[in-house]
Amino acid sequence: MNIVDIESTQNKRIKHVVKLRKRSFRDDERELLIEGYRECLRGYEAEHAMHALFMCPALFLGANEETLIRDIHDRGATIYECSEEAFRKISYRDRPDGLLALGAYRDTDLANFPVAENGLYLIAESVEKPGNLGTLLRSADAAGVTGLILCDPQTDLHNPNVVRASVGTLFTVPVATATREQTLQWLRENGIKYAATTPDTDTLHWDADLTGPLALAVGAEQYGLTDEMLDGADIVLRISMHGKADSLNVATSATVVLYEALRQRAQQSAD
Repeated sequence: MNIVDIESTQNKRIKHVVKLRKRSFRDDERELLIEGYRECLRGYEAEHAMHALFMCPALFLGANEETLIRDIHDRGATIYECSEEAFRKISYRDRPDGLLALGAYRDTDLANFPVAENGLYLIAESVEKPGNLGTLLRSADAAGVTGLILCDPQTDLHNPNVVRASVGTLFTVPVATATREQTLQWLRENGIKYAATTPDTDTLHWDADLTGPLALAVGAEQYGLTDEMLDGADIVLRISMHGKADSLNVATSATVVLYEALRQRAQQSAD
């Protein structure tokens, strides 16, 4: 296996990786930072294109890194072995684990988004925080959703913190980005009803019919869904709240309702 050694923090490749923290540079290069063993592993398993892998054995936390490095190398990636100082320069984590890959941007064209006969989708409208988007991806992956539509996104899907918060599930969930109008048109054209979450309704999430082709729509952390999304919804529901708080984190809300949809579908199949 051919490995390129990098000792200096002033190496041009190190400087290139650091510049990728800026969205404008990422967009120009269409390169994605993938840091961490689990994140790189999930990218590899999903056959996501990775063209470079930076490693620092002194920072490895386990015993499986060498196998993953060889696998990624065999797919065509260039391997760079960094000094600890050089790797810490490119890492955006407090406790790096010695692996950081560069990959291609994901295809997020709505025209290539999957349509399933009994699909379960998640729509995230104007979500602002990378951490919340990453957690939404984790929930979508865990619930086995058909896909996630980022509707009028206010954060960058390819932000390194999205990759980190998703723990690599960015690569396991089909994702599309679209405007609100494009999203609603896509739902109508494919015969998919959608359920909107809001505290301003009497219908609890476990009383709503969440079977059949369905998209669950959740909104921005501070303001929730827009009036346009609420007005066009086939189902408007709320999550029962019993404490002093009047709302849940957007990813938590999505998880609760997605699992209720799974429960109803499992019950329907059993009947």
